[in-house]
Amino acid sequence: MDRLHELAALVRSRLGEGPQDGTAPVLLPGISILASDIVSDAQQIVYEPMLCVILEGAKQTTLGSETHAYRAGDYLVVSADLPVSGQVLTAPYLAVGVALDPATAAELLIETEGGLAADETPIRALAVSTMDAEMVDTVTRLVRLLDRPGDAAVLAPMIRRELLWRLMQGEHAAMVRQIAAVDGRLAQVKRAIRWIRTHFAEPMTIGGLAALSGMSETSLHRHFKAVTSMSPLQYQKQVRLQEARNRLLGQGGDVAGVGFAVGYDSPSQFSREYSRQFGRPPGRDLERLRADPALAAAV
Repeated sequence: MDRLHELAALVRSRLGEGPQDGTAPVLLPGISILASDIVSDAQQIVYEPMLCVILEGAKQTTLGSETHAYRAGDYLVVSADLPVSGQVLTAPYLAVGVALDPATAAELLIETEGGLAADETPIRALAVSTMDAEMVDTVTRLVRLLDRPGDAAVLAPMIRRELLWRLMQGEHAAMVRQIAAVDGRLAQVKRAIRWIRTHFAEPMTIGGLAALSGMSETSLHRHFKAVTSMSPLQYQKQVRLQEARNRLLGQGGDVAGVGFAVGYDSPSQFSREYSRQFGRPPGRDLERLRADPALAAAV
């Protein structure tokens, strides 16, 4: 796809000299450039609602027990906060990330359909598909605004709105509509997700979370797993372990202290679950991250 190659070259021209591995700083709000010159190990991150268009290379994202692979010419779209594992499979890897705003999604639905039906059944909040020429052209117009900051303040929100509209008209429309959920079961699941992300270190019971969300325990479990591919307890564990890894890298080697800080009462349980998630006990994983700046930058 010639247009895709042109967009990739345009994005490459915005990157600085030297090796790339991570998210490049971009001055345009809600827009990021993701680049890696190396094939990476799996890295843990929480995706928020976003569109990610892949321009070069290939990557895979694991959500719970599901793995989604995508490459140049594909896009990844996420409609809720999801703790995932991402790994670059083919380098160089280059992508553009665009944040998707729930308020804008709600405005679009109100303007065109009167709002989101409260009884819509939640579905998986992550999908991969193939870009069409219109999406490539729209992203290209957005990237070109990096050279025109005076225009960007006015035009960038309009182009991001256009991208969201195109997604809401595409094959994953039902999933993308979830971004706008303000009532009904979709909003209840998002309320539970938001509580876990904010209070991940606190004790949690399914009964308490269900009451907070306004759902029965059975309904919460079913709909939460439909959106995230995980139970609430599995989701909490993913968030805790990601936070623990970030704290170890930033604060040093007090493994037991970090484990307690993210909600583990037992150092042995923390070490066991950390090893299962990241492939090494906390201390050895920290040594490896410190020895490889590229890995540490990607965490």
